[in-house]
Amino acid sequence: MKSIADVPDFLLDAHAALRSGRCSSVELTTALLDAIDRLDGRLHSYSALFRDRALSEASAADISLRRGEDKGMLHGIPLAIKDLIWSKGEPTTFGTTLLANWCPKEDATVLRRLRDAGAVILGKHRLTEGATVSHHPHLPTPINPWNKDRTVGASSSGSGVATAAGLCYGALGSDT
Repeated sequence: MKSIADVPDFLLDAHAALRSGRCSSVELTTALLDAIDRLDGRLHSYSALFRDRALSEASAADISLRRGEDKGMLHGIPLAIKDLIWSKGEPTTFGTTLLANWCPKEDATVLRRLRDAGAVILGKHRLTEGATVSHHPHLPTPINPWNKDRTVGASSSGSGVATAAGLCYGALGSDT
């Protein structure tokens, strides 16, 4: 990639750019981490970033893709997950301060499957407390990137904000 303007906007474009050699997974991941650094301080979509691990996963994806080991559509694509999906050794807060330091001992099946498919996991997105109706009063509430006066919904609000703002190519949410 020559500049940030060359970063693909959508998952299918990112996939095509990776497979054609126009960019690498490390470049995509770095560009999104830079965008998160620039924008998420006011949007509050992420509750945690896995910066080092994401760059390591992206590097591994680039190596395997160069070897011709393509795991499919998500291989090398930076994604993120809702902060109720267990991730081994990383805080899983469920949108509450009560679980701020709780770290699961294993990955959720859906996260394991994303990683097995070669996806790069950027981090975790904010959600309403316990995936219910409202955000915890002492935690930042995600902000609509298109109109700060309009709601971004409830439970999967961080996933929606990050995807809409181009801070990941896709995100997992859920419906409680």
